[in-house]
Amino acid sequence: METRCPKRPTRRQFLSSVAFTVLAGSAAPVLARSISGSLPWEARSADPPVQVRPGGWLFFTSEEVATMEAVVDRLVPVDDLSIGGKEAGCVVYLDRQLAGSYGASSRLYTGGPFLPGLPTQGYQKPETPAERYRAGLAGLNAWTRDNKGGKRFSELSPDEQDAVLRDLEAGKISISEHLDAKSFFNLMLSNTMEGFFADPIYGGNKDMASWKMLGFPGARYDYRDHVTKHNQPYPLPPVSIAGSTEWITR
Repeated sequence: METRCPKRPTRRQFLSSVAFTVLAGSAAPVLARSISGSLPWEARSADPPVQVRPGGWLFFTSEEVATMEAVVDRLVPVDDLSIGGKEAGCVVYLDRQLAGSYGASSRLYTGGPFLPGLPTQGYQKPETPAERYRAGLAGLNAWTRDNKGGKRFSELSPDEQDAVLRDLEAGKISISEHLDAKSFFNLMLSNTMEGFFADPIYGGNKDMASWKMLGFPGARYDYRDHVTKHNQPYPLPPVSIAGSTEWITR
């Protein structure tokens, strides 16, 4: 006698039946709408980022600004390909980040316990980025004053600044009892790169300088006309998120 197994429903059939069951069991009335020509989308419903405007400092003190501008100009020096980190607005970007949720670690769990972690686990200590920058920049200037003839970091020559940053990266100098010099250098480098390459709406990457240098098209909506054009330079200039007039006038 031949026995046949019942045909198993497909994934689409299963999902459709579940959706029907949920709708059928709902006590609330369901109103249908006919949509023609456009999606049911309303302006500003996506909560876009607010354009960062230069002018004034929300986190950094004047001495910290001078130090950070010197640092970012050594990490991203001016050359024939691009503007430097200072002109690109890397410090403006970082100032706004440190004054916000990033600086306060408000989106991270920081309640401990704090144990030594692996390098792949990232930062494993309680200090927030804002606290690390405040202590790190003060420690860096204290170190240069003690070891470089009373000068702050921003007052050193470019070659001297490079040498200090190399020693900081290698962990050869101590800037704080509770702050590892190497991790602080990596923090500044990472944030400088973010400011240099992020969308200009966040305060850095002035005039999309880094995107123009790389040939990155930015936040363009549609690339279909160029998908099949292999090994051909993209002919259009980059576009920022702020390129939308809806968001600029918010």
